[in-house]
Amino acid sequence: MAQPESLAELLNGRRAAVDASLPAVGFAAGWLAFGQSIWAGAIVAVLTAIGLSVWRLRKGDKPRAVLIGLFVVCIAALIALYTGNANDFFLLQLLSNGASVLAWVISIVIRWPLLGIVVGTVLGQRTRWRRDPVLLKAYSRGSWVWVAQYVIRVAVFLPLYQAGLTAALAGARVALSGPLVAACLAVSWWVIRRNLPADHPGLRHPVVDEPVQKAAS
Repeated sequence: MAQPESLAELLNGRRAAVDASLPAVGFAAGWLAFGQSIWAGAIVAVLTAIGLSVWRLRKGDKPRAVLIGLFVVCIAALIALYTGNANDFFLLQLLSNGASVLAWVISIVIRWPLLGIVVGTVLGQRTRWRRDPVLLKAYSRGSWVWVAQYVIRVAVFLPLYQAGLTAALAGARVALSGPLVAACLAVSWWVIRRNLPADHPGLRHPVVDEPVQKAAS
């Protein structure tokens, strides 16, 4: 089998982990530095997200993806300000991970694994990968690794959230972003590679049997 890019390279996993971690660190730092002020934490988090957005745009990232990341941080800050509970800055993260567990499991069960959809979109294949039974199987098995990633996050975030440990939530956000994302990408890539035969051309080249054209009568 050809040696294509890894999933980390295709999906920019390191960049996503940094973008997810820094605003949370900013929130916790502002919250602690200003006497557990939610306003201070929210301002630092949003300013951090704005700084990241400007940097990403200058590096040529797509504006839509950058603005979505900024929007999520702003919503998280507004939730914490509205409830008056610093822990609620992380509520959106907790809920999104819980929803992700459900979404990824359903996608595998209905044979539309989200890992295949994401990678196929990045590679410009649309749904062509799904017509390759080998790739479909590989993406389905690799998607279970992503399910495990979200389950781990929920299992860690939920007790910390219920205990009101804001600083610990920020630390968990960092630990479960970079290291966990890197592990998830590496393991899911290993699972995919293990399920592709040696003669398969790789993710960029789904093996699809084209319909035979009937001869004109």
